[in-house]
Amino acid sequence: MKKKIGYFEGTDSRLLTSLICKGCDTIPLSNGLDNHGRHIGLVNEVNRLDLIVGYVHKIVAPENVDMNAQDIIRLCATYDIPLLLLAPGPLHKAARKILQNPPKIVKLADPGKAVQAALALLKQ
Repeated sequence: MKKKIGYFEGTDSRLLTSLICKGCDTIPLSNGLDNHGRHIGLVNEVNRLDLIVGYVHKIVAPENVDMNAQDIIRLCATYDIPLLLLAPGPLHKAARKILQNPPKIVKLADPGKAVQAALALLKQ
C-alpha cells in the first residue's frame, strides 16, 4: 500500500516528485486560509496520512484563525502522524520557540535535506 503524504502549499516540487518516484501519493492540504487542498482539520483515522510536510510559516497562523500551530501539532500527535516542518537550519532554534517546544512527532529539517528527512520518517 502506498504511503500518503499531505503537504502544504509552497512545498518544494522536488521533494514531492521524489516522494512520488519512491512510490508515495501526495495530497495537498489547506491550512484553513489558503484553500490549497483538503482542510488539515479533516484529517482523521479514516483518511489518515503517513506524513505531513510543509514550511513552518504554513502552520503558524495569526490570532483568531480556526487552526493554529498547536491545533495542527495536536492533530498529528492524536493520529501519530509525523509532521516535517521545513526551515533553514540556522532558524531551527527560533522555530522551536515559536512552536512552543513541539513534541517529538514534529521534526524540523533544512529544505535542502527535506527528501532525506521525509524518507527517514517514512522508513523508506
